[in-house]
Amino acid sequence: MEIQILNKDIQNYINANLKADLHSLLLKKSPFPEVSMQEIVQQIKGKLVAQKKFPFLLKDGIIFPPQLSLEQSSSQKTAVYKAQLLNGKKFIDLTSGFGIDAYHLSENFDEITLVEQNPELLQIVKHNWTILDKKGNFINNKLEDFLNQNQEIFDVIYLDPARRNYDKNKVFLLEDLSPNILEIQDSLLSISKQVVIKLSPLIDLKYLVSVLKNISRIDVIAVKNDVKEVVVFLSQEEAESIQCHCINLESEESDFMFWFGDEENAHAQYSEPEKFIYIPNNTVLKAGIFNLISEKFNLKKLHPNTHIYTSEIEMKGFPGRIMEIEVIDSKLIKKKSQFNLISKNYPLKPEEIKKKYNLKDGGNEYLIFTQSKKGKLILKSV
Repeated sequence: MEIQILNKDIQNYINANLKADLHSLLLKKSPFPEVSMQEIVQQIKGKLVAQKKFPFLLKDGIIFPPQLSLEQSSSQKTAVYKAQLLNGKKFIDLTSGFGIDAYHLSENFDEITLVEQNPELLQIVKHNWTILDKKGNFINNKLEDFLNQNQEIFDVIYLDPARRNYDKNKVFLLEDLSPNILEIQDSLLSISKQVVIKLSPLIDLKYLVSVLKNISRIDVIAVKNDVKEVVVFLSQEEAESIQCHCINLESEESDFMFWFGDEENAHAQYSEPEKFIYIPNNTVLKAGIFNLISEKFNLKKLHPNTHIYTSEIEMKGFPGRIMEIEVIDSKLIKKKSQFNLISKNYPLKPEEIKKKYNLKDGGNEYLIFTQSKKGKLILKSV
């Protein structure tokens, strides 16, 4: 497939159909007898995903894998961020997949090893790295078999375990992953100074701390306020305390660092809305540091279950949105007026609010439907 799909005429056809309807394209017969239309569409999909997710691969000669591998890969943005945190001599990715993380995370290492059990996928990565002039050791093996045979010591081991069960209603546990980190964490720490594990944003941080050994750091990483992954750092030596970072990439908001356990000792004050309100970004909400944020920034909460804060004087550096507001009566809301709607700890969702008050989406103003300790509120940005 690799040589055939890279034929100049086939590549020209792929590039000419980047805006075509792919469902319609799949119904057509391939104009090239050496490749199927499914293979052609696979490359079109890959290029389209790469435009947004990993633009560094938009080069001549790059081959893209099937859709599932594209979906499971980290984005270039999160990979570049993680790469800034790691360095050493020997780096290994034990679940390399399409190799996006390995490509970036290994930037500050002398020797790079990729382990992947899918031979076709590994061949694609090996080919692409040749095109990108990137060197690595490529091992086609199951992770467990590699660990049983391995005699080397690494500075950093990286893993991105896959989920065995995609039931959205099921509690996310490490036992649901392949490989099961709980079963191999001792083996990993015996051959590396540091183990870095990428996990789903659905994972619970308290659960992680209760089941994993020697956690030194946890990063909650978002891109434009969309939480993409939770990254856990394990070290051979047990850390006295766990450093946690809330990172919101492609945002002007400040990052926020705290120590795991700080939330348990923090206390929030409460108040009715003052001149400014503060809505934490999703990394902070994921971390669950609702009282700590109040304490660190000297802000008051509106309600124990309303994660909106307030102050009379603007407090800079808050990891989230800051707005100057006024409290309004629902009778003052004009029909068919345009607002960005936010509903926090309020009985109605934004769509229901829009219908009830006959409002339109958009504009520069915000309406926030929420509640304080005294009851339901409507706040308007000013």
